[in-house]
Amino acid sequence: MPSLTRDEAVARARLLRVDAAEVDLDLDRGAEEFGSRTVLRFTCHEPGADTFLDLAPVRLHRVVLNGTELDPADLADRRLPLTGLAAENVLTVEADMSFGHDGQGLHRSTDPADDEDYVYGHLFLDAAPRVFACFDQPDLKTPYTVRVTVPRHWSVVGNGAAREVEPGRWQLATTRPLSTYFVTVCAGPWVSVTAEHDGVPLGIHARRSLQDALRANAPRLLDVTTRCLDGYQRLFDIRYPFGEYHQVFVPEFNAGAMENPGCVTIRDPYLFRGAATPDQVFAVDNTVAHEMAHMWFGDLVTMRWWDDLWLNESFAEYMAYRMCVEVLGLDEAWVEFGMVRKQWGYAAERSPSTHPVAGSPAPDALSALQNFDGISYAKGASVLRQLIAHIGDDAFVAGVRDHLESHAFGNADLGEFLGAMARAAGRPLDDWAVAWLGTAGADRLALDRAGTLTRTVPADHPARRPHTLDVAAFAADGAPALRETVTLGADDDTVAVPGLAQADVSALLVPNAADLTWAEVVLDEATLAALPDTMADLPDPVARQVLWVALLGGVHRGDVDPRLLLDVVDAAWAREDQPTVLQRVGLAVTGTVAPVFLPPDEAPDALARMAAAADELAARVAGASGSEADGTALVAARTSARSSTDVARLRGWAAGDGLPDALVGDDDFRWLVLRRLSALDALDDAALAEAEAADRSLAGRLAAHGVRAVRPTEEAKTATWDRLRDDASLSNYEALEIARGFWASPDPDLVRPYVGRVGDCLARLDDRMGEDAVSRVATALFPLTVVEDATLEASAAILARDDLSPGVLRSVLDADHVLSEALASRARFDPR
Repeated sequence: MPSLTRDEAVARARLLRVDAAEVDLDLDRGAEEFGSRTVLRFTCHEPGADTFLDLAPVRLHRVVLNGTELDPADLADRRLPLTGLAAENVLTVEADMSFGHDGQGLHRSTDPADDEDYVYGHLFLDAAPRVFACFDQPDLKTPYTVRVTVPRHWSVVGNGAAREVEPGRWQLATTRPLSTYFVTVCAGPWVSVTAEHDGVPLGIHARRSLQDALRANAPRLLDVTTRCLDGYQRLFDIRYPFGEYHQVFVPEFNAGAMENPGCVTIRDPYLFRGAATPDQVFAVDNTVAHEMAHMWFGDLVTMRWWDDLWLNESFAEYMAYRMCVEVLGLDEAWVEFGMVRKQWGYAAERSPSTHPVAGSPAPDALSALQNFDGISYAKGASVLRQLIAHIGDDAFVAGVRDHLESHAFGNADLGEFLGAMARAAGRPLDDWAVAWLGTAGADRLALDRAGTLTRTVPADHPARRPHTLDVAAFAADGAPALRETVTLGADDDTVAVPGLAQADVSALLVPNAADLTWAEVVLDEATLAALPDTMADLPDPVARQVLWVALLGGVHRGDVDPRLLLDVVDAAWAREDQPTVLQRVGLAVTGTVAPVFLPPDEAPDALARMAAAADELAARVAGASGSEADGTALVAARTSARSSTDVARLRGWAAGDGLPDALVGDDDFRWLVLRRLSALDALDDAALAEAEAADRSLAGRLAAHGVRAVRPTEEAKTATWDRLRDDASLSNYEALEIARGFWASPDPDLVRPYVGRVGDCLARLDDRMGEDAVSRVATALFPLTVVEDATLEASAAILARDDLSPGVLRSVLDADHVLSEALASRARFDPR
């Protein structure tokens, strides 16, 4: 199946203007197929010219162009030729389509809690032809009028205000001009909470079985929504442009959320049915802010071609964190950004697949998807922070307003965005843009005791990026000793830091202490040695986060012995007060450091140390009250549930005994405990069956897959592998959950026989699921816990295959790099 090329899109956009689209969907034909009727009205600027339509039906019944019947048999590779176009054209297409079960197209999912079905449209990046006939490219925007037929007890939400015109028949208001990938329809027996703010009707919707969770979460979600709505309207000086604003929590969603204008779709695990830690709540609030930012940047003004997709995401990423601080008052936002998002981006920068923020060639649509990563989000947002440091916030906001007003309901590219910024700043930004946007790689910053900040440029990606940042020194007791803002010019490899040479020899030195720039921090030996004794006493949470990220990054780069990280965890983790830091460090130790970077015989001790730290953290907040203490107790309990070998306590927790108050009756925590018991081979089939009977929810069904996958027996691994490879009924979420658990094993011998089978399994999955879904499974299915040269050889064989999609190969390449990092770390720090 060919992917639309940029050249084809440019030619078609030059030829056509799409004036209107009418889409009629019949979703009441059963669980596998739906009816689709499309009427497109479009202008051809060169009458008599030829082009093609994008369409991916199960059956194509009828195509009529300007009153003339076309032959449905002419459809090939999702393209239908259109010849001899008139100046004004009307095209009618009637087809049967297939519901998706991989999170793409019109996805249909059955809720096992009550056997009700739900449907939602996710048309990113090129899935629109799976739902309706279209010219599928972002710069052919048009208004959409959508009608939907559904079972009579269902309701419908979409881009336009929906009303039921007769039983089971819904009409959606005609939208403002939209790109094809923004069109969505969400249908099912939703439960809803509605409100209105500043003239904008608001709705929050979820599956019927999540009604209690919806009611519990809705007040906070509506509060965040209304405050962000006010904040963005103030900042951009443009009213919300898409009528109603709905947020639909949908099942089996591949990403976090999607910014469909007027109808945002969000993965429904974000609608907490049990206890949530503060960092989990923040992640949802930030997602709400992120998707709303897109209503202006991405939806009102859309990139012309997919190679500027990064700008949509970088802008929304930056704006969401800005809103969290300035409007929601969440001071921890930039700590979370550094701890979660920047770590993701730095990992992408270290991989062979690294790429510039902008200017990466996207000759076709699918190639753009491969660069949809932590560089597009976190690095891009960091670059925008550097742009603000370079031109000032007033100029930045003025430039954004100019850009949005100039291209409203249309398309724009990076050059036009930078032009608006340059006009507002009153100076050219060409050199700055080349340095920050046109080059790959992250500089490394190191601070020495003589008072010199040194920048090391990646050898494979030389660039001259200017940095505006600060550096800090902290005394042995954690007291601030020095803080200086410095500018490292594009032509400078070093810069002197005033006063640093006079700092105490035992001081902690922290480059980029406020985390303002994009660069990996390399800590000097004295600072590394002092961290176990000093980290917990630092009063600055951002500086502590920078140090934690530097430690974790150093482990991956082979600069820091993972055992030193464990020493810092022993001494400082339980005294940390930032929920995101607690959660992410705990996950890194249990999920990567212990099973990947340490040899198998040291992994149990690492987990035991993490479990002891979790007990210490729990003891620190025992008896305390308030949301902060409750959140900390949750992190402690979950970390313990991932690392403990105390089978008696774990079984007690599974039975509901001895739990923190917030976790009593929490099904998700019970499944986490059962997963750990299964990994310890301390869970029998009867206990698992009892848990499944007690929790018939979608979340419970998925968790049970994971519990079976981690069981360290030959029979369990064989059954798990065979199901993943052969069961075509598995949804995208089920396949991912199985893959996430498979390689868990205290003994590599148990799973080593499967290392050479990964490529064949991925090829089977690639045949029955979309690239987006299989790419995520490929990351989880990579044999990262079998840290051997033979695994690297097996990975090379996968990368040499020609039967895997580009996105899947990209996931394998990135995981292969982590394996190489682990091998290098073990060679340096454990050369046995």
